[in-house]
Amino acid sequence: MGLLEGKNALIFGLANERSIAWGITQAFKREGANLGISYAGEMLERRVKPLAEQVDCKWVEECDVTKDDQIALTAEKAAKHFGKIDVLVHSIAFAGRDELSRPYYETSREGFKNAMDISVFSLVALTNAFLPILNPNASIMCLTYYGSVKVAPHYNVMGVAKAALESSTRYLAYDLGPQKIRVNAISAGPIRTLAAAGVGGFRDMYKHFADMSPMRENVTIEDVGNSAVFLASDLSRRITGEVLYVDSGFNTVGVQMSAKEEKSE
Repeated sequence: MGLLEGKNALIFGLANERSIAWGITQAFKREGANLGISYAGEMLERRVKPLAEQVDCKWVEECDVTKDDQIALTAEKAAKHFGKIDVLVHSIAFAGRDELSRPYYETSREGFKNAMDISVFSLVALTNAFLPILNPNASIMCLTYYGSVKVAPHYNVMGVAKAALESSTRYLAYDLGPQKIRVNAISAGPIRTLAAAGVGGFRDMYKHFADMSPMRENVTIEDVGNSAVFLASDLSRRITGEVLYVDSGFNTVGVQMSAKEEKSE
């Protein structure tokens, strides 16, 4: 029997088969969850619908998380289909390409507001809308990145948004704790996703990560999916307000030296 047998899990932010959300979806399916998938915008529909079919997901809904009425409608549809929800996954982030290629101080006001609205406030709005249909012991989780606490070149406003997302995770965990609902974040190492493609110098960063992390290897969407299963399952019932690093140990290293440099001492 799977770790998520009988649990209803909604995943927001699936874009394509490279998405971290897809790794989570597949892992949830393997562990027996009843799945619901939400995506942003018509353009993604043709990519998402076939993926939903692959995991036998019957509930696939478009939801623009910048619109409260759409979020409310999505929650309504979920209530009709599932009744109650046990797991809510927020895998949503956006910043304009311009904001990720020029210096951070050149971030536009509109670009800043946009990144915060879509990447951070959407978690708050979804939590608020779905709270009435969340079961006790439900698990909410979001996706973050190390650029929230240390500078990752070109990550810019996205790093600032992820810092706000991690802070929101803690405040939501505090609010929902009495109802036995937990809220956590997964901080994944760099993965070649659609979102990552917009970050300047990502290829170099990706290679650097594999050279410098203690485990000397990159992270996969499957790795993140397995960690998400843990946070979604009853195995993590007393864990809330945390950021779980799935990054081959990269975040633990202060002074970074390549293997070649170490050998030449």
